[in-house]
Amino acid sequence: MTNFSATLAAALLMAASPGRAAEAQPQAHADENDLAEKITGTWELVSYQVEDKATGALIDAMGSAPRGRVIFTRDGWVAFNLEGTDRKPAETDADRAALMQTLVAYIGRYRIEGDQWITQVQTAWAPEWVGTEQRRSITVNGDEANVTTPWRIMPNWDAGRLSRSIIRFRRAR
Repeated sequence: MTNFSATLAAALLMAASPGRAAEAQPQAHADENDLAEKITGTWELVSYQVEDKATGALIDAMGSAPRGRVIFTRDGWVAFNLEGTDRKPAETDADRAALMQTLVAYIGRYRIEGDQWITQVQTAWAPEWVGTEQRRSITVNGDEANVTTPWRIMPNWDAGRLSRSIIRFRRAR
């Protein structure tokens, strides 16, 4: 066997070895697949708080009994719809505008990076979000998930100040 043939045969054997392929796969990729599997399904909103960066104050931005769902599909879509407590049908334009203060809703394709899901927003309650990426840190413990947003200015609360959302979900039954 020539030196080239021996090298080629060794390379082919290494490439075909299932043990080698598994070792070569980065751990982060396996962790991302695990997180994607854990979040797939429908989650019910439990609480939604906003932390003001300057003061550290926490507010129940969606009231004491918010409702909503986030749905993650196996094929990479997320639908996110959260509503504040005691929303009533609008009777005037002012009522409709006020309802926007107690709503967060968007849909898009998502991907996992480490402990975050990143949504490429395709439709949203706030048009300025369309075409953006929304990044969320998430930890899943059984049927509970805790989500934290990065610091940002939200279009519907905290008067244009930097804040982040701290959101709790439980798996819907």
